[in-house]
Amino acid sequence: MSRQQDPIKVMVVDDHPMWRDAVARDLAEAGLDVVATAGDGEQAVRRAKATTPDVLVLDLNLPAKPGVQVCKEVVAADPALRVLVLSASGEHADVLEAVKSGATGYLLKSASTDELLDAVRRTAVGDPVFTPGLAGLVLGEYRRLASDPGPATGGGDASDAPRLTDRETEVLRLVAKGLSYKQIAERLVISHRTVQNHVQNTLGKLQLHNRVELVRYAIERGLDDE
Repeated sequence: MSRQQDPIKVMVVDDHPMWRDAVARDLAEAGLDVVATAGDGEQAVRRAKATTPDVLVLDLNLPAKPGVQVCKEVVAADPALRVLVLSASGEHADVLEAVKSGATGYLLKSASTDELLDAVRRTAVGDPVFTPGLAGLVLGEYRRLASDPGPATGGGDASDAPRLTDRETEVLRLVAKGLSYKQIAERLVISHRTVQNHVQNTLGKLQLHNRVELVRYAIERGLDDE
């Protein structure tokens, strides 16, 4: 018998104390384990390394070190860490910069508490979470990058690519189309955990670090159009 699953470990980073405390309190009251908070970028990097949260809820506008730099550094130090940006800015440039820095989700501060809780839980299991309207923007940007000349992620021609099973390729194609793990599980009539396992196996085979890189890999190979 396996023991009950541990609560999701979360760290909240924001330079406004009242907002930071309110978010941390809402997450804790919902049963999540708030392992740390931070009010500036330098503090955020140090505490994230010390407490190893599952999800970092991160504001972009921080003193000492900007949020995108925090994101780059914490993800480089711990590739398993997932970053959910919680920002007042819906500017496209901010969204794209955050995703390129390693964030797996982007939520506006206008989101409700329930939306934030859902976003943190989905981020923890690897789903990309974006305020409506921003997911298409991110996917469109990766299509644009994939069509630019220059070295492709993963490199080499198709004959050099690692062999994926038919089911792994099928899951990868649906990931590239922007479906969540839950939607993929329903589409393929398999469990959510099985989808996660296929994605993790595919990441390992392709030597990629996260779902954002996986989407780009798939788009570069045209899987999203099939």
